[in-house]
Amino acid sequence: MQKKLSHRHAVILMICAASLWSIAGVFTRHLEVARGFEVTFWRSLFAAIFVVGAMLRQYGRGFIPRLRLLGKLGFISGCMWATMYSCFMISITMTTVANTSIMESLAPLFTALLAWLILREKIPLRTWWAIVAAVLGMSWMFVGSLSEIDNRGLLGMFIALGIPVASSINMIVLKKGGHTVDLIPAVLMGGAISAMVMLPMAFPFQASLHDIFILAILGFFQLGLPCMLMVRASESLSAPEIALLSLLEVLLAPIWAWIGAGEVPAQATIVGGAVVLISLVLNEVFVARD
Repeated sequence: MQKKLSHRHAVILMICAASLWSIAGVFTRHLEVARGFEVTFWRSLFAAIFVVGAMLRQYGRGFIPRLRLLGKLGFISGCMWATMYSCFMISITMTTVANTSIMESLAPLFTALLAWLILREKIPLRTWWAIVAAVLGMSWMFVGSLSEIDNRGLLGMFIALGIPVASSINMIVLKKGGHTVDLIPAVLMGGAISAMVMLPMAFPFQASLHDIFILAILGFFQLGLPCMLMVRASESLSAPEIALLSLLEVLLAPIWAWIGAGEVPAQATIVGGAVVLISLVLNEVFVARD
């Protein structure tokens, strides 16, 4: 196993991961013809290819043995990654980036509850306050955009609910098994499972070369790389802290969609986002003082 990161370096990795995750919406809005299941298939496939390349570079001939060592926890983690990959891309093609992000914001609450119940992890009061503030901020964003949601958008948000559920389970798996098993291969498994599940529904392929290029960028740098960074950072951060830092994606995604795709966020989205940002900053300030 690699040397454990300091808390500060782990936080930096999570900030980088969340920032990379947040570009999905703006890039997706520039696709020409690819939609839904096909988008999910290509992004997941390219993410798996990226992780294979990274593992071959790092482990060489030890690549296959690493996969065999995953075990039950690794398989569960892989399935949770696949669920997140699939639900996110399907949701984002059915509703706005902001609405998908709102559902993602429930992850810290679910994660804290599971960490308390399963890991018996004592959650500091400041973290509970940060989670509550973040959920309230996202609720404010949701109320502000509720009147603009049609039936398709509501379905997209329901599908997006799979993201925080799978994310919270995955966080617990990373904390429970990450110290004894290398869970980077689980990121590869997640991409492979997602691609295989989406393949039958992706036919007939319609993506142009322009779309394939965008989806390759997303697979490599918006999915494969940041997920690997999160696995690495999880060794030095608590499960609720990882989930809170991941909210930076939720905060940044509507901003990129606004700047790069003209998807103007409602005033409630801006106010709610400010509440989320303040809660994240204050939590990290108090952690640094401990």
